[in-house]
Amino acid sequence: MTRGGFEALKARPYADVLIIGGGINGLATFRDLALQGVDVALVERSDYVSGASAASSHMIHGGIRYLENGEFRLVHEAVTERNALLRTAPHFVRPLQTTIPIYSTFSGILSAPLRFLRHGAGRPRERGAILIKIGLVIYDSFSRGGGRVPRHAFHGRRRSLAQLPQLNPAVKYTATYWDASLHDPERLAIDLLADGLSAGGGEARAANYTAAVGASGDKVVLRDAESGEELAFAASVVVNASGPWTDVTNLALGDPTTYMGGTKGSHIVLDNPALLAATGGRELFFEATDGRIVLIYPLKGRVLIGTTDLEHDMADPIVCTEEEVDYFFALVKQVLPEIEIDRSEIVYRFSGVRPLPGHGDLAPGFVSRDYRIEAEPLAGPSGPTVLSLVGGKWTTFRASAEHLADRVLELLARPRRRTTKGLAIGGGRGYPTTERARRQWIDAHDDGIGIARAATLLDRYGTVAADVIAGLDADDRPLETLPGYSTGELRHLARTEGVAHLDDILQRRTSLAFTGRVSRASATEIAEAIAPVMGWDAASIAVEVERGLARVHAADPSWSSVDAR
Repeated sequence: MTRGGFEALKARPYADVLIIGGGINGLATFRDLALQGVDVALVERSDYVSGASAASSHMIHGGIRYLENGEFRLVHEAVTERNALLRTAPHFVRPLQTTIPIYSTFSGILSAPLRFLRHGAGRPRERGAILIKIGLVIYDSFSRGGGRVPRHAFHGRRRSLAQLPQLNPAVKYTATYWDASLHDPERLAIDLLADGLSAGGGEARAANYTAAVGASGDKVVLRDAESGEELAFAASVVVNASGPWTDVTNLALGDPTTYMGGTKGSHIVLDNPALLAATGGRELFFEATDGRIVLIYPLKGRVLIGTTDLEHDMADPIVCTEEEVDYFFALVKQVLPEIEIDRSEIVYRFSGVRPLPGHGDLAPGFVSRDYRIEAEPLAGPSGPTVLSLVGGKWTTFRASAEHLADRVLELLARPRRRTTKGLAIGGGRGYPTTERARRQWIDAHDDGIGIARAATLLDRYGTVAADVIAGLDADDRPLETLPGYSTGELRHLARTEGVAHLDDILQRRTSLAFTGRVSRASATEIAEAIAPVMGWDAASIAVEVERGLARVHAADPSWSSVDAR
């Protein structure tokens, strides 16, 4: 997966299928088609998973709140996919205990049927214990026969406060159920890409920093973002998986569609030990007075708070505003009133636009999270078919990719060779799920780096850590600014994972940005470590450091480069 993708496309400017968009849905479709033996190519205008897919809530969940919209098919599919991912990607997807604070018994019972019939229309009303209990019983039923998580539990005020002493004392009940956490979304996506490239041999090709900028006859014009060079690329089927930019992509291809109506969701990450302890190691999940769903979620020694659900014009910057931060802080006070938080504890902000369908006057929080596939010809009836994915979410990426791949196979008149159901992903293959198996794996892959280091790499990459260990060079040493990482490890990522810029490492090949460990000193040391692989001189390193810092803080409108130390 070297950064030579555009050159590979130039060498053979055609494929059976061209996928536009390297987010989670595009990458999963790439993997599925490669596994079927299809000649498939993928292009992404920036880095892989740097758009909407980079702004997830780090959860794999069934979407309990979608029950109120009547989206039973989606909830069933999402719960099924959640359970499957606990098996196929255990290195990154793990059970997550989730607690809902409840402040009333009967609230919402009368309004819920109307909201169900009107698909979310009407004024938001607090959901009481009875309504939440009904929802959780239905939710648990979708796991029947293949569940991988415990069923829900209800507790009264006394036991709730005994378990979570910092909760608002006005709480009457808590409902606790289980979904799943997604510890490293971007790394899971890179695993999917690597799986696709491996399955496709030399035929499957992928190029980041390569944009689809137009059409020339029945071919798609691709542009290398680094050099500006353009290429007319031929394909029998084009898959538009560019998420919230789907209409923008179609317009570039000559088809002015109006499929999308995405909403902006922002998150903040806090380094606040008291808040982290108050969560009791579980996610707190609740509804704000405006009907938005909010989460307070411990992850990687930090606390993730999200998310907003706001209308967004794709021409505007995608940032986490100060008003959104105020909103998050007020919500923390609502649930954990004794915990003090302030802006100095924010280590990372991120914001993205959900790839939702157009929804008219419907409130953003009640727009369907389901997906559909639209088909139109490129350049008239004789041109290739363009399949546009409208909607889609992290949890259901395998299922939506399967549907897209099946449509492609139908158009190509080719049979499906194999299913992706139950197929382990990347570092989830052979991942040790017991303590004994874990010790055996670590002992077998020590290779002179030490047991502690082997364990860290296993946690970080799953069983792909074996490749990382094998790729460590003779000059490998711990970073001075970030001793948990090493120079050889980062050079291996730069050499093998399509890295083009420093921010690719800081934000997507590692969780350094998410956990707030990017400073000017650490960014500079990382840039210097990978410079021999990237071919950077001192001037290039300086440029990459400035770019990297700017990208890490892109969602923070108040940040300037002088803030970085």
